[in-house]
Amino acid sequence: MDGEMHVLYTFTPVQEFGVMVNWQVFRNEMEGLDESGLRVLRLLGIKPTTILKLAQGATLRETTPEEKQVARVHRRFYLALQLRDLCNEIPIHIVARKYDVPRGMVQNLSQTCQGFAAGMIKFCEQMSWGVMAAALEHFSDRLVAGARADLLALAKIPFIKSRTALVFQSVIEIARVDNADFYAQAQPNKIRLKGKDNEKYEEKLLVKAKVISDAASKIWKLQMLAEIEEE
Repeated sequence: MDGEMHVLYTFTPVQEFGVMVNWQVFRNEMEGLDESGLRVLRLLGIKPTTILKLAQGATLRETTPEEKQVARVHRRFYLALQLRDLCNEIPIHIVARKYDVPRGMVQNLSQTCQGFAAGMIKFCEQMSWGVMAAALEHFSDRLVAGARADLLALAKIPFIKSRTALVFQSVIEIARVDNADFYAQAQPNKIRLKGKDNEKYEEKLLVKAKVISDAASKIWKLQMLAEIEEE
């Protein structure tokens, strides 16, 4: 998967959701996408030139089955943009106003996508698609629990939930923690299992801890590069 928007797009419901797209808002959000987001647009077949025309008053045709499918993809991406804001803990009423949709629809979207994401994660785990499951789980956690503004950098790290992030003050602090000690610090009251179950549990935690440490190191390096460029 190619970045945040691709993951969030997979969380959106495939079926019709009664979505009315404000194409001017779509255009504005499209223009603010990073390179990863723009690649997702191209992958989905969404053309920036088409969005610009729609924002100026053109109509998206929905006559043939192919045209209806194209329209459905556009609506799903519009929902994915809303999910992105919800993951960044923007209040529901602000998201609703920003995207020109009823507040109840945004609430319903959040609840529907949480359930859909949980099902997708379970399916990926059953298929032994560990990397895919990890990526989906990270964004599912952000969607369910949210992340306070001062914890957003920490929340970008896979498997870091709000309650775990509260234990640490910065990304670099996580990067410096030994893998074996990470969950002991973050979850000191975690229930311990016995025998082989405990071994499997600890092995799984060590794998997650390594993913967390590697991601934290990468984010910290990017932060350092950004600070150097600002100087």
